[in-house]
Amino acid sequence: MKVAEIMSRNLWMIRLDTTLNEAAKMMREQDVGALPVTDGEKIKGMLTDRDIVIRGIGAGKDPAATSAREAMTEKIRYVFDDDDVSKAAEAMSDKQIRRLVVLNRAKRMVGLVSMGDLCRQTDDEQLLVSVARCCSESTAQHAAH
Repeated sequence: MKVAEIMSRNLWMIRLDTTLNEAAKMMREQDVGALPVTDGEKIKGMLTDRDIVIRGIGAGKDPAATSAREAMTEKIRYVFDDDDVSKAAEAMSDKQIRRLVVLNRAKRMVGLVSMGDLCRQTDDEQLLVSVARCCSESTAQHAAH
Protein backbone atom coordinates (compact mmCIF):
# COMPACT_ATOMS: atom_id res chain seq x y z
CA MET A 1 0.00 0.00 0.00
CA LYS A 2 1.29 3.47 -0.90
CA VAL A 3 1.27 6.55 1.35
CA ALA A 4 -0.98 8.34 -1.16
CA GLU A 5 -3.71 5.79 -0.43
CA ILE A 6 -3.96 6.64 3.28
CA MET A 7 -2.74 10.24 3.66
CA SER A 8 -4.92 13.20 4.43
CA ARG A 9 -5.16 15.55 1.47
CA ASN A 10 -6.79 18.37 3.43
CA LEU A 11 -3.95 20.83 3.77
CA TRP A 12 -4.35 23.58 6.31
CA MET A 13 -1.24 25.72 6.54
CA ILE A 14 -0.21 28.81 8.45
CA ARG A 15 2.42 31.46 7.91
CA LEU A 16 5.46 32.11 10.07
CA ASP A 17 3.85 35.20 11.62
CA THR A 18 0.58 33.48 12.58
CA THR A 19 0.05 33.81 16.34
CA LEU A 20 -0.31 30.75 18.52
CA ASN A 21 -3.87 31.83 19.33
CA GLU A 22 -4.74 31.94 15.62
CA ALA A 23 -3.07 28.58 15.03
CA ALA A 24 -4.90 26.97 17.96
CA LYS A 25 -8.21 28.34 16.67
CA MET A 26 -7.52 26.87 13.21
CA MET A 27 -6.58 23.53 14.75
CA ARG A 28 -9.87 23.49 16.66
CA GLU A 29 -11.94 24.51 13.61
CA GLN A 30 -10.29 21.97 11.30
CA ASP A 31 -9.93 19.25 13.95
CA VAL A 32 -6.19 18.80 13.36
CA GLY A 33 -3.25 18.57 15.73
CA ALA A 34 -0.53 19.92 13.46
CA LEU A 35 -0.15 22.65 10.88
CA PRO A 36 2.67 23.07 8.38
CA VAL A 37 4.24 26.54 8.66
CA THR A 38 5.24 28.29 5.44
CA ASP A 39 6.89 31.48 4.30
CA GLY A 40 4.29 31.66 1.55
CA GLU A 41 6.22 29.32 -0.75
CA LYS A 42 8.21 26.75 1.21
CA ILE A 43 7.51 24.73 4.32
CA LYS A 44 9.62 26.12 7.14
CA GLY A 45 8.39 23.98 10.01
CA MET A 46 5.51 22.20 11.69
CA LEU A 47 3.48 23.57 14.58
CA THR A 48 1.72 21.01 16.73
CA ASP A 49 -0.75 21.37 19.54
CA ARG A 50 2.04 20.13 21.82
CA ASP A 51 4.39 22.87 20.53
CA ILE A 52 1.79 25.49 21.45
CA VAL A 53 1.49 24.12 24.97
CA ILE A 54 5.16 23.33 25.70
CA ARG A 55 7.06 26.00 23.75
CA GLY A 56 4.40 28.65 24.05
CA ILE A 57 2.09 28.63 27.05
CA GLY A 58 4.28 26.37 29.20
CA ALA A 59 7.28 28.62 28.54
CA GLY A 60 5.30 31.63 29.78
CA LYS A 61 4.82 33.20 26.36
CA ASP A 62 1.71 35.15 25.46
CA PRO A 63 -0.07 33.07 22.78
CA ALA A 64 -1.67 36.23 21.38
CA ALA A 65 1.77 37.77 20.77
CA THR A 66 3.90 34.69 20.02
CA SER A 67 4.33 33.63 16.40
CA ALA A 68 4.37 30.15 14.95
CA ARG A 69 8.02 30.75 14.05
CA GLU A 70 8.87 30.96 17.76
CA ALA A 71 7.22 27.66 18.74
CA MET A 72 7.37 25.45 15.64
CA THR A 73 9.57 22.46 15.06
CA GLU A 74 11.92 23.45 12.27
CA LYS A 75 13.19 20.10 11.08
CA ILE A 76 10.54 18.56 8.87
CA ARG A 77 10.35 14.82 8.35
CA TYR A 78 8.71 13.69 5.16
CA VAL A 79 7.91 10.77 2.91
CA PHE A 80 6.92 10.69 -0.73
CA ASP A 81 3.38 9.92 -1.81
CA ASP A 82 4.57 6.89 -3.79
CA ASP A 83 6.52 5.41 -0.85
CA ASP A 84 5.21 2.26 0.77
CA VAL A 85 3.35 2.87 4.04
CA SER A 86 5.98 0.77 5.81
CA LYS A 87 8.51 3.52 5.09
CA ALA A 88 6.23 6.07 6.80
CA ALA A 89 5.78 3.75 9.79
CA GLU A 90 9.53 3.20 10.02
CA ALA A 91 10.23 6.95 9.88
CA MET A 92 7.67 7.62 12.61
CA SER A 93 9.04 4.83 14.78
CA ASP A 94 12.70 5.78 14.28
CA LYS A 95 12.13 9.47 15.03
CA GLN A 96 9.24 8.93 17.48
CA ILE A 97 6.98 11.37 15.69
CA ARG A 98 3.29 11.11 15.01
CA ARG A 99 2.93 12.93 11.70
CA LEU A 100 4.85 13.25 8.45
CA VAL A 101 4.58 15.69 5.59
CA VAL A 102 3.90 13.93 2.29
CA LEU A 103 5.61 15.27 -0.83
CA ASN A 104 5.28 14.35 -4.47
CA ARG A 105 8.45 13.72 -6.49
CA ALA A 106 8.49 17.41 -7.50
CA LYS A 107 8.90 18.06 -3.74
CA ARG A 108 5.53 19.78 -3.42
CA MET A 109 3.49 19.08 -0.31
CA VAL A 110 0.46 16.98 -1.20
CA GLY A 111 -0.70 15.76 2.20
CA LEU A 112 0.04 14.63 5.73
CA VAL A 113 0.14 11.11 7.11
CA SER A 114 -0.35 10.37 10.80
CA MET A 115 -0.05 7.31 13.00
CA GLY A 116 -3.83 7.31 13.12
CA ASP A 117 -3.97 7.10 9.31
CA LEU A 118 -1.65 4.10 9.43
CA CYS A 119 -3.75 2.37 12.09
CA ARG A 120 -7.08 3.04 10.40
CA GLN A 121 -6.09 2.18 6.85
CA THR A 122 -3.99 -0.94 7.04
CA ASP A 123 -4.43 -4.51 8.19
CA ASP A 124 -0.68 -5.22 8.18
CA GLU A 125 -0.19 -6.62 11.69
CA GLN A 126 3.58 -6.04 11.74
CA LEU A 127 3.10 -2.43 10.67
CA LEU A 128 0.51 -1.87 13.39
CA VAL A 129 2.87 -3.31 16.02
CA SER A 130 5.59 -0.92 14.84
CA VAL A 131 3.24 2.05 15.04
CA ALA A 132 1.97 1.00 18.48
CA ARG A 133 5.55 0.65 19.73
CA CYS A 134 6.33 4.16 18.51
CA CYS A 135 3.26 5.55 20.21
CA SER A 136 3.95 3.86 23.54
CA GLU A 137 7.65 4.81 23.56
CA SER A 138 6.85 8.39 22.69
CA THR A 139 4.20 8.63 25.38
CA ALA A 140 6.47 7.08 28.01
CA GLN A 141 9.28 9.46 27.13
CA HIS A 142 6.99 12.47 27.40
CA ALA A 143 5.72 11.28 30.78
CA ALA A 144 9.30 10.97 32.05
CA HIS A 145 10.14 14.58 31.21
